Amino acid sequence: MFEKVVPVNRERHAKVRIREMKGFGFAAKFHIAYLTMHEFPRAAGVYAIVFLDDERSDSFRPVALIGLDAGENLFVSADGAWEASYVPAIIRRYPFALAAAGTEGQFTICIDEGSELVSDTEGNALFDENGEPTQVIENVKRYLAELQQMDQATQAFCAWLKANNMFTPLSMRVRDHDKVRNIAGCYVVSEERLNNLSDERFLELRSKRFLPAIYAQLMSLAQIDRLITLKDRRVAEAAQAVADSRHDGRQD
Repeated sequence: MFEKVVPVNRERHAKVRIREMKGFGFAAKFHIAYLTMHEFPRAAGVYAIVFLDDERSDSFRPVALIGLDAGENLFVSADGAWEASYVPAIIRRYPFALAAAGTEGQFTICIDEGSELVSDTEGNALFDENGEPTQVIENVKRYLAELQQMDQATQAFCAWLKANNMFTPLSMRVRDHDKVRNIAGCYVVSEERLNNLSDERFLELRSKRFLPAIYAQLMSLAQIDRLITLKDRRVAEAAQAVADSRHDGRQD
């Protein structure tokens, strides 16, 4: 999704403008989208939520499954529309991102200069004629700061689940068009271990307000069926397009 991410700079980006986001073609090749725990309740009604093991940081991260195959987002149509009621925040923040600054706990606003939303002639300016940040920058700063806070809370949530051995590999066989495939390489909260928690640990979960996110994640797994339906439709549409092309060719 990101191609050329650099820190926002008033000299470098003095004339940069941001076009209005009218489509999500930039996310068409991503089959996962990172989520914060605060998004789980809304995301669970649309996406299957799972956790990935990040071996580099020795931690887990929650993601929404938005495709069954790498390079294919089943929720982005051919014309770039997002075909779901909820769009993950990491998608909505594009083309902006946060990067850690030199000082611990400090972050820098970055922009993807390779994005089609970035322009020198169209859209809303990042800086005014005096080189001062416009409302665009202020809105982005506020939005990214909120996301950063939610991300930190999500890291604490995942760390608690890991420390208490609450993750279990997802093992699920699903129908994929004319064959059966395994959903593997990701983790979910173990419902059995959740039910067997001591009263002390369960009360700790409640006091930390982690329970809604856990229940939302468990319920979200039913959305894997939605992915299968979307995949079947995508395959059928591709086959129909090939058939139509051959038919047109014979007519010519």
